[in-house]
Amino acid sequence: MNFLRFIILTIVLGLPAQVVADVMEVDNPTLQGLQAQGVTIIDIRRPDEWSNTGIIEGSHGITFFDAKGRYDVNAWLAELSELIRPDQPFVLICARGVRSSKLAGLLDKQLGYSAVHNVTDGILDWLKQGKPVVSLNSPK
Repeated sequence: MNFLRFIILTIVLGLPAQVVADVMEVDNPTLQGLQAQGVTIIDIRRPDEWSNTGIIEGSHGITFFDAKGRYDVNAWLAELSELIRPDQPFVLICARGVRSSKLAGLLDKQLGYSAVHNVTDGILDWLKQGKPVVSLNSPK
């Protein structure tokens, strides 16, 4: 939607005037570039998943969905706020990019985070391409 249309809809429909950026979908080369720039990577998978595959070096594990698909947005946001601000770029990653995509949309569209990146194909594609991971015991 172009900017003029957005303004008209905002006035006519009484929509909030907050402009929200779209989630930026990233592939592995882009993720490596963001990692090299020091952009925070948040791995939202469960601890058992981290143990099975390892994690991308420097990433922070903050589980969002439990094994039954339950979640606590407020608790998760409290942990996230210790690492980043809503205007600070960061990357979300999960196994295949599905859970992280849903969460990225929530953060971007409803909670005002303006620089959310989602790893489109998740850590499983990262591993398939032979990219490095570290064990949970390795320092962040």
